[in-house]
Amino acid sequence: MDIVLKQVPKYWKSIVGSLIAVTLMVVSTLWQPKLLQDVINAIMRNNQDQMLALGVQLIVIAVIGLIAGVINTILAARVAQSIGADTREMVYRKIEDFSFENIEKFQAGNLVVRLTNDINQVQNLVMTILQSLIRVPFLFIGSFILAIVTIPQLWWIIVVMVIVVGLVSAIAMGKMGKHFEKLQNLIDRLNQIAKENLAGVRVVKSFNQEENQKAKFNVVSDEFNQENISVGMIFSIIIPAFSMIGYAALVLAIYLAGNIAQNNPEIVGAVASFTNYLIQVVFALVMAGMMMTFSARALVSLRRLHEVLDTKRTLVYKDVPEQNLTGTVEFQDVSFSYAGDDHPTLKDISFQIKAGEMIGIVGATGSGKSTLAQLIPRLYDPQKGAVRVGGVNLRDVNEKSLRKTVSFVLQRAILFSGTIADNLRHGKEDATQAEMQRAAGIAQATEFVDRLPNQYQAPVEERSSNFSGGQKQRLSIARGVIGKPPILIMDDSTSALDANSEKLVQKALHQDLKGTTTLIIAEKISSVIHADRIFVMDQGRLVGVGSHQELLKTSAIYHEIYETQRGREE
Repeated sequence: MDIVLKQVPKYWKSIVGSLIAVTLMVVSTLWQPKLLQDVINAIMRNNQDQMLALGVQLIVIAVIGLIAGVINTILAARVAQSIGADTREMVYRKIEDFSFENIEKFQAGNLVVRLTNDINQVQNLVMTILQSLIRVPFLFIGSFILAIVTIPQLWWIIVVMVIVVGLVSAIAMGKMGKHFEKLQNLIDRLNQIAKENLAGVRVVKSFNQEENQKAKFNVVSDEFNQENISVGMIFSIIIPAFSMIGYAALVLAIYLAGNIAQNNPEIVGAVASFTNYLIQVVFALVMAGMMMTFSARALVSLRRLHEVLDTKRTLVYKDVPEQNLTGTVEFQDVSFSYAGDDHPTLKDISFQIKAGEMIGIVGATGSGKSTLAQLIPRLYDPQKGAVRVGGVNLRDVNEKSLRKTVSFVLQRAILFSGTIADNLRHGKEDATQAEMQRAAGIAQATEFVDRLPNQYQAPVEERSSNFSGGQKQRLSIARGVIGKPPILIMDDSTSALDANSEKLVQKALHQDLKGTTTLIIAEKISSVIHADRIFVMDQGRLVGVGSHQELLKTSAIYHEIYETQRGREE
């Protein structure tokens, strides 16, 4: 709940205004039955002047209550929406600060649900609190006291009614709590399934898996539906139960008041007032039950948001001055394991790379090539050993310094909605047109960008669906080189290019990025054959280092890979 409380001071004026408005509503609601009693007494005395005066008072009080209710709703909605927006921004900033390991722990779909559905639940809670927090207890206590004062003989009816309603509420809330937890988890699963299917729609349709995916979705959807029905069933019992208890108390009160009126006729006017207060007590209890229900679900959501906000980033950068790092890279006895893995992905890796060298990294699938590369921009930290860039241990480097030193081009080219220029400027915020053209030239993207009507202002649609795989990879390479980074890592980022385009990219990298340390991770030896040195990885170990010709003579693994690939080509 402290997520909400921390934001209260920002909106204290609206909150105070909302509370004043709801207080006026309560006073108006409690005052009306008393005036109604006086009206009935005036009717019995045939006092028309008093009847007229009291009627005017009733209208004025009703109008004040109505206006106060409108103001309370407007202010409550404004505060709820503002706190929801602030919470969403706060959680999003926290997620953006997460390391890879943190995001993998929660999963992307789960985080999206927390940013949307869970925060909506918090908004509903804030709205309910501002509309009912003061109204319910004041209405309940005021109606309870005034009902007893009006007909003291019937005090026990209200006490019994409150006890019975309280027991019903406690039982119902206990049953609903477990359902709310399940509902949020099922929303996570539904979101994950839908996201996977939409992202992989081509695969689903290619393998004719539509029916299987529908069945998979329907299983979770049906479970979600059943949980909602269970909650609805409890609600369908609570409201009629409260009404039945209230009406039973009302009938009993009228019956007993009738007996009292036989000996004391003046109590007739008080009966209407008493029954009104009795109804208000029931109404307050129903509202309290509803508030508890919203709170139960919102508290589940608040706990889930707390899990995100309380998560500590696994990678923490030191607050040190910004540095200009050179392109040297050094691994010293580095070992690394992913969370939950029993076996290390990298084992005792040691090497040194000089600034400006072009290094090729090859090996079988799962040999640790990409993992090794991910340690250089410090996407992960090794459990053992040290990684140095520019001679400085990455644990002692400012994050901004590292990001401007190392550029990482992934195999899966991800472009964001917007324009080509917007995407290229991710690599350099203030990139000029000339710099974009230079980067596109290196990546061999000029040939298709120049043919577009708006060229670098051409739109990039959602998931860059208006570009082919090769075009996306070339734009991704252009984004990686536009900032002229001292170190460029290319993780099989030319896999979607044809052989000629790949050769042109390699030639441009060699000519235009002579001072840049380049690491090229590739499945094909032909992609790294002209590298200054080639690293051979096998089962997490560095088993060979040398030029192409040297490795053919000294590394059996490299020779086997080369012969296999040459055989396939032949």
